[in-house]
Amino acid sequence: MTQPNILILMVDQLNGTLFPDGPAEWLHAPNLKKLAARSTRFRNSYTASPLCAPGRAAFMSGQLPSATGVYDNAAEFCSSIPTYAHHLRRAGYQTCLSGKMHFVGPDQLHGFEERLTTDIYPADFGWTPDYRKPGERIDWWYHNMGSVTGAGVAETSNQMEYDDDVAYNATRKLYDLSRGTDARPWCLTVSFTHPHDPYVARKKYWDLYADCEHLLPEVPAFDHVDQDPHSQRIFDANDWRSFDITEENIRRSRRAYFANISYLDDKIGEILQTLDDIRQEAIILFVSDHGDMLGERGLWFKMSFFEGAARVPLMISAPQMTPGLQTAPVSNIDVCPTLCELAGVSMEEVMPWTTGQSLMPMGQGACRTEPVAMEYAAEASYAPMVSLRYGKWKYNRCALDPDQLFDLEADPYELTNLADVPAHQGTLTQLRAKSEARWDLAAYDADVRQSQARRWVVYEALRQGGYYPWDHQPLRDASEQYMRNHMDLNTLEERKRFPRGE
Repeated sequence: MTQPNILILMVDQLNGTLFPDGPAEWLHAPNLKKLAARSTRFRNSYTASPLCAPGRAAFMSGQLPSATGVYDNAAEFCSSIPTYAHHLRRAGYQTCLSGKMHFVGPDQLHGFEERLTTDIYPADFGWTPDYRKPGERIDWWYHNMGSVTGAGVAETSNQMEYDDDVAYNATRKLYDLSRGTDARPWCLTVSFTHPHDPYVARKKYWDLYADCEHLLPEVPAFDHVDQDPHSQRIFDANDWRSFDITEENIRRSRRAYFANISYLDDKIGEILQTLDDIRQEAIILFVSDHGDMLGERGLWFKMSFFEGAARVPLMISAPQMTPGLQTAPVSNIDVCPTLCELAGVSMEEVMPWTTGQSLMPMGQGACRTEPVAMEYAAEASYAPMVSLRYGKWKYNRCALDPDQLFDLEADPYELTNLADVPAHQGTLTQLRAKSEARWDLAAYDADVRQSQARRWVVYEALRQGGYYPWDHQPLRDASEQYMRNHMDLNTLEERKRFPRGE
């Protein structure tokens, strides 16, 4: 069969509860709504880990962080782990990335033949947490609540500059693909950093939400001492005592976040319009790495298994999948095997070690009942945390904390922990057994501690004396751009034009 082109549109920290069936009606996101109308939409899609680097390595490889070793935002993604870019490239695809993937380590490609931009975050071990020092805040890189108190309008920012560049390079690459100089099918991944905090937006998008009715969270802030133990750790990691968060701060932060969804919608619209203009057909996949609590329960950002941080949007537009809504829980580790099956590429050689499952059967009417697994072992944790989403249930376990059991159908805001309720002990026992069969938490904890200790030694050593950064340096060979004297001008002008002239 002819192998299809593939366009992956990835965003950062987009709360999946805002995508109950495509974008919520009140969001100003016309391009994503058009895409949703022709996509298989997964309402209950979850990140493998509610943090950037672990979630992205899992998304690319089809494996959980405990298998990849990418436990946190400074853990190396090993070059020997196959990603969807490796699988597709091996099968004859051009593979290209424009934007963020938060790879840590000297390998900044992981199967991509070409990378058009550098990353927005550092590639070294400098953001390594340290379980040996519970409660310690590393001020220069830990989140704090300044993103909330500083929310508002700006016409440019570090992140806007980045995403403007990502979109520009992506559309430029699509034009290049249209010229037909390479007969291979292509997979282009376009990965934005918005709507990740800081909550700062351009005025044209800010103004769209002047009358928005969703600027306060459904669940207001709890008193800090009433939070569960992990949420208390998140509060402490985010330095909550140094900030006085007002209702106006909350409104402005959420307004900017929604505005940045509309900013992204424009960027995605540019890319989809370019795809139409160049007359290319492609499978299109839209996904986020994790969500954002957006002030629910007083929590912000990610690092939590609560729905706001753990649920992500996932939509796939493919001829082999029928558009419509799927409600069974799925994971972003399912993306890698899904892309391979849609492209007719075998993962048989590595499937014994890959926990993700193809979603293509669900897009053809099949049911799915297997639990969805999540892990977290980064900042604001002192020991690994694990979670299972099974039917209507979510079960969270950590060696340091009481178990949590939530019925998401009856309690979508996860306000009532049923773990100690006598009527639900059968469910708790069943899910605890499934969790214990999957995870040895003591061994997991030992692996994380070993990884952290090693990285602290290596990082401190490499910052002494001459420093060679691992950050990706995009190649720009000016001697092969535009017109040069080793080129035939007539041939060049014809080759670079699309559509071709008469």
